[in-house]
Amino acid sequence: MKEKYKLYYQQLGLNIAYYRKLRRMTQLDLAEFTDMSRTHISNIEAPNMKTSLSLDSLFTIAEVLQVAPKELLDFRIDLEDAKK
Repeated sequence: MKEKYKLYYQQLGLNIAYYRKLRRMTQLDLAEFTDMSRTHISNIEAPNMKTSLSLDSLFTIAEVLQVAPKELLDFRIDLEDAKK
């Protein structure tokens, strides 16, 4: 993962955690439904971890969470301002 995309990955992880909790799912639940490890889900959601994911994984997570993939990429902060 490129350092310049770190904020994007952090926001993506936070959005995944938000929708997972909204659905009252644990990380283990999400891991089982997506065929990923709980550790990988945890690393994706952790803001201080540098963990990327494939588009297939993103689409699978979105499907399980019953949201459009674009919702996971809808960042609620201005990332350009945050980089300064």
